[in-house]
Amino acid sequence: MAESFPSTGPDLPSPTLSARLRELAAYLAAPTAGHLTEEQRALSLGIARRLVTTLAAELDVGIDVTALWDDWLAGGIPSAERLAPACFARGEEHRWRQQSAQSAPTVSPGTAETADGPPAAGESELSDTDRAFLALRIADRRRFDALGNPAIAVADLDPDLLRALLLDIAAWWLARDKGDGNRAAALGDAVRTTGEAQQSATGIDAEAKAYHAILIANGDLSAVAAGAIARHDWTTLVALAAAAGKRRYADMALALITAEAAALPVLIAPLRLDSAALAPLEASLAMLPARALAGDDAGSGATA
Repeated sequence: MAESFPSTGPDLPSPTLSARLRELAAYLAAPTAGHLTEEQRALSLGIARRLVTTLAAELDVGIDVTALWDDWLAGGIPSAERLAPACFARGEEHRWRQQSAQSAPTVSPGTAETADGPPAAGESELSDTDRAFLALRIADRRRFDALGNPAIAVADLDPDLLRALLLDIAAWWLARDKGDGNRAAALGDAVRTTGEAQQSATGIDAEAKAYHAILIANGDLSAVAAGAIARHDWTTLVALAAAAGKRRYADMALALITAEAAALPVLIAPLRLDSAALAPLEASLAMLPARALAGDDAGSGATA
């Protein structure tokens, strides 16, 4: 006869064990689906940290960002589900550009913003087209930190996500400060001011629209887009495709990276390019490892 033992209830797992079990459960639920590589994890985490650091400084230079990040690493980033798509899109774009930089003569991410711009000239000598191109390059340069690591510029962040992150940071700071009333009022003002400043800031989406409008007016859109593909200048291509398709730059970048080859002509259609011009784009995307294709079934995603 088997002995029976009274149940004392399950032991509560540690936060680390709970996280590992959730990850394992997700894997077991779809074991053949694609999973993030270590590179993709590291890129997204670094992008998230740089964004949080920037936003904390916008709120209050006295915020202990190291303590904030350590707490969020241990307990989870409060707005993780909303932040993940932005970080993943930025990380995948960076991987794509880095790969292309190794095989084509184009601007390396993080280099001087004028490196692939129009010929050097005094500002008064630049044409409207050249000015718009330069402004696009400058906006792109703001999407890197001082060391050339990928980041998300505040001007490019979704306004709702910006507000959510600002409120999360403010709540953490107030909790450490024992809910000081004066500090709460100051942080509330800072959240509002930062949101208002973003509305008037000029990011890559605005510069993409301006450059696109000038090229349309001059009848140069298709030629410039084809040239960007030939040079593997994906910043310009994504910007023009986004503006032509009335989408955000980040959304278009991720759409292109995750698109099946058959879907690329549809995404690029507003640029009015012939099929031959798309060949370098298709080849470049095909070479990017661990892509999460939009048309994947459970057995053909990115590999770990």
